[in-house]
Amino acid sequence: MKDPKNEHLKITENEGAATPSGKGNFSKGRVPFLILRLGLPIMLAEIVVVLYNIVDRAYIGHMGETGTFAITGLGVCFPLITLISGFANLFSTGGTTLATIARGEKNDEKAERMLSTSFTLLLLIGAALTVLLFAFAPVLLKLLGGNEESLPYAIEYFRIYVIGTIPVLISLGMNPFINAQGFPKIGMATVILGAVLNIALDPLFIFALDMGIRGAALATVLSQSASALWVILFLRSKRPPLRLRRLCIDRSQLPGLLKLGATGFTFKVTSSITQAVVNVMLNDFGGALSTLYVGAMSLINSIREIMSLPNSGVTGAGQNVMSYNYGAKNEDRVSECIRFILFSGLLVNTLLWILMLLIPEPIIRIFTDDPELISLTVRCGRIYFGAFPFMALQMSGQTTFVALNRPKQALFFSMLRKIILVTPLTLLLPNIGLGVEGVFWAEFLSQLLGASICFSTMYFTIWRKMRKKGSAPASKSAP
Repeated sequence: MKDPKNEHLKITENEGAATPSGKGNFSKGRVPFLILRLGLPIMLAEIVVVLYNIVDRAYIGHMGETGTFAITGLGVCFPLITLISGFANLFSTGGTTLATIARGEKNDEKAERMLSTSFTLLLLIGAALTVLLFAFAPVLLKLLGGNEESLPYAIEYFRIYVIGTIPVLISLGMNPFINAQGFPKIGMATVILGAVLNIALDPLFIFALDMGIRGAALATVLSQSASALWVILFLRSKRPPLRLRRLCIDRSQLPGLLKLGATGFTFKVTSSITQAVVNVMLNDFGGALSTLYVGAMSLINSIREIMSLPNSGVTGAGQNVMSYNYGAKNEDRVSECIRFILFSGLLVNTLLWILMLLIPEPIIRIFTDDPELISLTVRCGRIYFGAFPFMALQMSGQTTFVALNRPKQALFFSMLRKIILVTPLTLLLPNIGLGVEGVFWAEFLSQLLGASICFSTMYFTIWRKMRKKGSAPASKSAP
C-alpha cells in the first residue's frame, strides 16, 4: 500500500515546482513577453549554430582548388546528417511537449519520467546509428548523389562525423528540455559552448594540421561532445525542476511520445529523402554542371538555415508556452500564442524574402569565391525562396498541432509538404520541360501549397473555435 504521508509529500513537491513563482510557469505574464523572453535566447543560440556552420562551410569552400568539390561532398552528406537530427527530434518534440503539458497539469513526477525516457532512448538509438551508418556510409553516400569528384570528400567527412552521433543526439535532443523548463540562457550556453569550440578548432584541424574536410568533421564531433556533457551536467544538477536521475523507459508514456515525436522525426526524415532525391535529380539533369548544381543546393540549404532562424526561435518558445497553457486549460492564452507566432513570422519572413531577392550575392560569397557557383546559386536561390513568406503559415500551423498534442494532424502536415508535394514535384517538373531548374521550382510550389493547406486546417479546426469560445459570454461558474 502507498504511504499517505509520502504521497502527500510528493504532491506538495510537484505543486511547489509548478507555482507561479517557479521556473517554467507560463500561465502568468504577457504572452508576447514570455515568448520573446524564451525565444530570444533560443534564437541567439541558433544564430551561433548557423554562424559556426557558416564558418565550417566557409573554411571547406575555401580549401583551394578542392573547395568546390569538398562543399559538394558536404551537400551529399546532408541527407544523412538530417536523418540523425531527425532521431533527436523524435524524442525531443514529443518528450518536451508532453513533459510541459504534464507540468501545466502540476504533475512533475510524470514529466520527469518523460525526460528520463527520452534520454535513455537517445542513447540506445545513437549507439545503433553509429554502427550502421559508419558501416554503410560509402554505399549510402553514393546512392545519395555522390560522384567520383565529390564522393571521396563525402566519405571522409561523414565517417568521422558519425562517430559523434550519441553526443549530437544528446545535445540536440535534450537541450529542448532545458529551454522548456524556463532556462533559455542555459540552453543558449549549450549551443554557444559547442559553436565557439568548433570555430576555434576548425582552422587548427583543417589548415594547421592539414586534415582538410576530415578536420572539419573532427571539430564538429568534439564541439558537440562538449555541448552534450554540459547538458547532462545541468540536467543532473539541483537547479531544474525536472532532473535526469536515472536511465528508464516509461512504457505507459512511450506511445504518446512516439506518436507526437513522429512529427519532428517525419519532418527531418522527409527532408532527408527530399534532399537525396534533389541530389540525384541535379546529377541527372545538370549535365556537365551537375557538381556545381549540387554545390549550389548545398549553399542554398545553408542560407535557408539563416533565414529560418527568427521564425524558428519564436515558434520553439511559443510551443512551450502553448503546451503549458493547454495543460492548464488557458485557451485564451493559447490563442494569443498562435496570433503572435503568426504575425511576427509573416513580418520577418517577408523582410528576409525581399532581401534575398534583391541582394543575395554578398551572403553567398561568405561560402565560396567561385564566380560560376555564385552566379548559379543566385539564379536558383531566387526561385527556391520565391514563396518564403508562406513558411510563417506552415510554422504557426505545425507548431500549434504539436503544442496541443494533435499527433495525427502534426504527422500529416509533416509529410504533406516534403513527401506528398516536394518529392513528386522534384521528379516531375524537370521531366516536363523545366529541366534542372524544375528541382528549385518544386520547393517554391510546395511552400505555396503546403503552407496554405496546413494553416487553413489549423485555423478552422483549432484557432477559429478558440476565438469563438473566447468571444462568447462567460458562463456562470458553480459556487
